[in-house]
Amino acid sequence: MSMLLSQNVPTTKIRREESDDDAKGKRRKMEEDNVEMKKLETLLFGSLYNPATFDDGSALFHVNRSAVTLTHTPDYDDDDDDINQSEGVRKGEAAWEDEEEKEINVNIATVNRLRKLRREEKEGSISGSEYIARLRAHHAKLNPGTAWARFDSLNDDNDILRTNEDLVVESGGNKLCSGILEYTQLDNANVNDRSDAPINSVHFHQNAQLLLTAGSDKRLKFFHIDGTRNAKIQSIFFEDYPIHKASFLPNGSQVIVSGRRNYFHSFDLEKANFDRIGPLIGREEKSLENFEVSQDSKTIAFVGNGGYILLVSTKTKELTGTLKMNGSVRSLAFSDDGKKLLSSGGDGEVYVWDLRTMKCLYKGVDEGSTCGTSLCSSLDGALFASGTERGIVNVYKTCEFVGGKRKPVKTVENLTSQIGFMKFNHDAQILAIGSAMKENSVRLVHVPSLTVFSNWPPMGRNVRNPRCLDFSPGSGYMALGNAVGEVLLYQLKHYEKA
Repeated sequence: MSMLLSQNVPTTKIRREESDDDAKGKRRKMEEDNVEMKKLETLLFGSLYNPATFDDGSALFHVNRSAVTLTHTPDYDDDDDDINQSEGVRKGEAAWEDEEEKEINVNIATVNRLRKLRREEKEGSISGSEYIARLRAHHAKLNPGTAWARFDSLNDDNDILRTNEDLVVESGGNKLCSGILEYTQLDNANVNDRSDAPINSVHFHQNAQLLLTAGSDKRLKFFHIDGTRNAKIQSIFFEDYPIHKASFLPNGSQVIVSGRRNYFHSFDLEKANFDRIGPLIGREEKSLENFEVSQDSKTIAFVGNGGYILLVSTKTKELTGTLKMNGSVRSLAFSDDGKKLLSSGGDGEVYVWDLRTMKCLYKGVDEGSTCGTSLCSSLDGALFASGTERGIVNVYKTCEFVGGKRKPVKTVENLTSQIGFMKFNHDAQILAIGSAMKENSVRLVHVPSLTVFSNWPPMGRNVRNPRCLDFSPGSGYMALGNAVGEVLLYQLKHYEKA
């Protein structure tokens, strides 16, 4: 028995060693499989808990230089074809192309959801490869968080992605196509505290997240706009003071609030306190309800009596000067970063004032107008629009108008009642015009083509009587206040920033 046991010991040891080796091999194989699986999961889905980083030491994606570098060895000679092929790859050409993509044509003009891929308004069919490139570029525009699609996160070796970056800049950066406007209606901006009276003012803060609303319910409200919750931040009640207009200063420091009274209010956002200003010394106006604020946040211009325009300093809240029209004043608009002021009114003329000299640079008849009711200017001052009591809107080039050319570049006649408000968006590609006299009397004009967007206002949806409208600083949002206390909120898909 002892001999048999001694003879079996080596065999047992061998089997145990073999068993241990097998177990180690299986564990090693499982670990390798797990590593490969995690690599595959990361490649397909990304990291769920840690954001992708692209630093030099821990890059998720590496350039395989063997595929793009021409290497010479003394063991063989490269023929001309191989050299040409390698040079072609080195220059950034695709190593492989699907010939069928070139043969397929996609019509991006006839399908509504593909219109956003157009570069030009009249563009129709494009090749399959071009279609794929534009889809990728559109994805990069709508998903700015994907850093790999941005050129500034790549090194010089990743030339193949430069085409997509250029496409984003050209097709999605600036030019807005006419015809159909892509937008999404979101929950109302005041969904958490709807008003029971008409909304007379909506205005975005310069940070694009804060929106004020004000109206006949005597309340000034602030909302945090995110497109989903739109939480109410604060509501302030004004005793015996129905609010006709409220507006942030462009620098975001104050809110000016006016009503049909001989005084107005200023709300300091930093100190969170109100000041009542007025009556203005030397003036007998019973109402300071209509006003505009200059782009440099230095001046408030009020509509006064008898053709007078009252200029008030935002710093001292004192009257600094007056301007006098021949007829009554109905509307005002600052231009050229607050250096110029436009005015119109009962005499059917538009005045252009130089606020540095306090003189009228030019006045001219607004074509077809007997009484101007609304004015607005683009941020750069290149264009201005004049609305009349008959619903006609004339669009002018400011330099041509001041130079004596009184012919508008476009007359918009889509509305038939008195124009109550107008607004250019930040890059002057959209002009909003509206009238509170009739339901759904609001239009959006595509300024480059001077045509009206055919799908606005939304078909089958009543926006009621519109009373005010504003675009967020980057035009990503558009807010519209109506007569039933709603502030409708829309996201404009062309613009990436709020």
